[in-house]
Amino acid sequence: MSPTESIRPTWRVEVMHGVNLDMLGRRDPAHYGTITLMALEQRISELAAELDLEVRFLQTNAESEFVEHLHGLADLVDGVILNPGSWTHYAYSIHDALELTGLPAVEVHLSDIQSREPWRRVSVIGDLCLATFSGMGPDGYRLALERLRTALDEGAS
Repeated sequence: MSPTESIRPTWRVEVMHGVNLDMLGRRDPAHYGTITLMALEQRISELAAELDLEVRFLQTNAESEFVEHLHGLADLVDGVILNPGSWTHYAYSIHDALELTGLPAVEVHLSDIQSREPWRRVSVIGDLCLATFSGMGPDGYRLALERLRTALDEGAS
């Protein structure tokens, strides 16, 4: 490599899945598809590798664990992708914990929350996120990874 070539950094990304996402594959396929959480995380790992991103995962059904995990991320990763599930719509504790991290974040939802019940159309974390991808199924995670990669690269230059 010549001295003028730059080395593309490997960024570390946390992918956080919230309440009921461990039930993927058993939930309403009209909204969530048939993919399981394990298969989704495998796909995300493959997509991340293509983008030279290192990913870690968390899934929990305990809001307090989700919040505590966010509290500890600042020194471990460079960015975060969140699908808090239904906590998206009311859990200001997650909003505040995400804000405290200071990390760039992207919100993802497998289903199209804007075309569902009115209460699902509200996101209490959206104002802290670079982007929200909703209703694209697993492909939303590809877009989230790409958006995060771009933001991290831009922030490094």
